[in-house]
Amino acid sequence: MSYSKDLREKVLAHRAKGNTQETTSGIFGVSVSAIKRWEKLVAETGSVEKRELNRTARKYEEETLKAILANEPDLYLYEIAARFEGGTASGVNDALKRYGITRKKRR
Repeated sequence: MSYSKDLREKVLAHRAKGNTQETTSGIFGVSVSAIKRWEKLVAETGSVEKRELNRTARKYEEETLKAILANEPDLYLYEIAARFEGGTASGVNDALKRYGITRKKRR
């Protein structure tokens, strides 16, 4: 969970009075790295509002994964990932879990 806009403004106002990051950190109970990020955010955007998350659409479609596994069930995760642009083995693993697809070999 993120800090409220009100707290961010108070912290930065305290810093604007000439207090150090370490002192401000101790008073408000936030990390020095958070203060640095907020100062950078204000310098770039002029506001302490949180940035919009830049998420892309999912690249591993359930039907496509099922089709690949039906045709070639013995592929490794990295081999499946190579079929998708920018795919990774961990991404394929997460997609398989998300869709409830198991790869257990049953005898």
